[in-house]
This record gives sequence, structure tokens and C-alpha cells, in this order.
Amino acid sequence: MIRSIGRLLLTLGLALALLGGLAAPAAATELRLAQVRLEACPEADVGAQPQLRRPLGASCYALRGSVNNPGKHTVVDTDVFAQILDASGEPVLQNRSRVGSIGDVPPGESSFALRLAIPAGTPGPFLVSHAKARGFSTPVRSRAGANDELLPLEQQLLE
Repeated sequence: MIRSIGRLLLTLGLALALLGGLAAPAAATELRLAQVRLEACPEADVGAQPQLRRPLGASCYALRGSVNNPGKHTVVDTDVFAQILDASGEPVLQNRSRVGSIGDVPPGESSFALRLAIPAGTPGPFLVSHAKARGFSTPVRSRAGANDELLPLEQQLLE
């Protein structure tokens, strides 16, 4: 009787430990960004949408730079955070520091590019500060197909 209770407790403890390990949140990893700059999208870029330019619309910009993953493993579901200021020092993207996702980042140095919609008429030049990236050791979002990590527009930015 005591042995069966001991086995039951041991089995229950192992089950809880396994379930706890599966439910544990993925650890966030900070990555360094370098050479971060904001450039107007080229006129030929599909994201620029020249036919939709209006005084009250938005202008297409590309946030570009490099990201360094010093670890040995790929960092997944990586988000980019930055503060973008206009010529008068006002934030361009109100109440928003997350500017986009760059997907998975392999070990080493990689280039990245994100499209941003900046309100038309916002006075430049723009200053990008406090740029950083944060990803995870395991996926935290539902995954796309193996070759579907970037949207087609983002793939064009990197070409």
C-alpha cells in the first residue's frame, strides 16, 4: 500500500514536472542592432504605392540595419523596437516602440529591413534611437511554412 502511494506520488510529480516544462514561457533574448537607418522606399518599390500618394496619406520608409546574434542557436520570432523622431524631436509613431518583426535570426551577423508607414508631411530628417531587437529560443507565434518567414515585400527589401 505504501509502495503504491509512493509510486503514485512519484508518477504525479514527474507528470507535473513534464507539464510545467512544456508550459514554461520561452526565454527572451536581446540582440544588438547596428547601422540602423531610415530611408525612403525607392519609387519603383511596390510598397511605395506611388498611385496612392495623397497629402493626408502615409509615406513608405524602410528601416534597415544589421542584427548580431552572438549565440549558437537561431533566435526566433524576433521583434524590432526603436524610437523614431522627426526634425522637431517629436515621435513619428505615436505610442509605439515596436516597429515590426524580422522573424528568425541565425547565429552571427545578418541584415534586416522593415517597411514603415510614416504619416505624410512629417518633417525630416528622421532620427532613429534606442534600436534593439528581442527574440525567443522557441517559437511564440504560429509558424509559417519553411520558406514563408518574410512577406514578399520584405523579401524584396533585402534583395
